[in-house]
Amino acid sequence: MSLTECYSCAREAEFGALPRYQRIVVDEHWRVVHAVDCALPGWLVLLPRRHVESMAELTAAEAASLGGWLVRLARAVEAVTGCAKAYVAQFGEAEGFAHLHFHVVPRGAELDVELRGPRVFGLLRAGDRAVPEDRMDEIGLRVAAALETGLVTDPATTR
Repeated sequence: MSLTECYSCAREAEFGALPRYQRIVVDEHWRVVHAVDCALPGWLVLLPRRHVESMAELTAAEAASLGGWLVRLARAVEAVTGCAKAYVAQFGEAEGFAHLHFHVVPRGAELDVELRGPRVFGLLRAGDRAVPEDRMDEIGLRVAAALETGLVTDPATTR
């Protein structure tokens, strides 16, 4: 797959023009986005900023920061959405989405039992039920604020 065929890499190449929900929080290794074409507000995705298709390809620095990112994002999703728990999943098998990425999914108490666990992926490709861009931007701002203000702390500093 060429980098131009990779959805994540194509977005990274136009980073300066991305809407807020496509660049919620960023560091030298990772970018946090709101899932697109998704019916669940607050569904975040953590992406490496370079093209990687397998966890085995992560550099030592990327791997060292991954766990902290996932815990902080799960905490932020719970704080911002009020969900009962945050799921974390990684597959990277869909056409055009082989780029390694981690889903951080809010599982609210009201979520139908039929959509819990891996079946939550039924809320992707939502079409007209998708979360509108302005709502994704608003959630992105709230997540970023939660992370920046210390509402959500780094797990290495909390014991």
